[in-house]
Amino acid sequence: MRIAVFSDIHANRQAFEASFAQAAAARPDRIVILGDIVGYGGDPDWAVERVAGLAAQGAVVVKGNHDAAIATPSTAMNDAASAALDWTRQQLSPAQAGFLSTLPMSAIIEDLEFVHASPASPASWPYITQNRDAERALAATKSRVTLCGHVHRPTLYHARSGGRVEHFVPISGVAVPLLAQRRWIGVLGSVGQPRDGVPAAAYALLDTSANTLTILRAPYDVAGAQAAIRAAGLPESLAARLARGA
Repeated sequence: MRIAVFSDIHANRQAFEASFAQAAAARPDRIVILGDIVGYGGDPDWAVERVAGLAAQGAVVVKGNHDAAIATPSTAMNDAASAALDWTRQQLSPAQAGFLSTLPMSAIIEDLEFVHASPASPASWPYITQNRDAERALAATKSRVTLCGHVHRPTLYHARSGGRVEHFVPISGVAVPLLAQRRWIGVLGSVGQPRDGVPAAAYALLDTSANTLTILRAPYDVAGAQAAIRAAGLPESLAARLARGA
């Protein structure tokens, strides 16, 4: 089974359209979206409607912290994020906001777990940015492979049974063998707001038959996404950072 996995779309229509079209060429069997459909970007109503349509067709969708903040504003957001969410609430219909509020925190398919932040207290939105974070995540799940977003920078963590956690940054386009004797935490990066110095949208293809995970990048119309942010009157920093991938 081939699964296309997207995370942190952040209302970036241009990035999601480009990455989804690229992934569709691989003819995936399943679609998974790891949350943060909204926030930061200028097309939240389009993004929610598009993802809700995919969910109606069988896509697995879990909740991100920005999605949750539509119903329950968070005091943990910075000023730019809070401004974007305040504006986003005004753009969404009750049905669209309701769709976000009813999303599950995680989903499990066979020996795979999908979650926005971490299986370790997912509703607290912890970041997996170092080995000890991955250790806590592995201790909190029985799944052999867990895929998550939230950090906006692709990194793969792995450990043998009883062994220490190690990590590496995957090379875009290179399939990583998910060796069966190890357990894995895959942090996939962001579709709509990459922060690893590469502006192109990040997503992943998981092949359960070949037992591989490939992080892929899709170039997109950054200027168009920036224009949508500026047209909405959102903070300029949200537009400027897209060109830097930072």
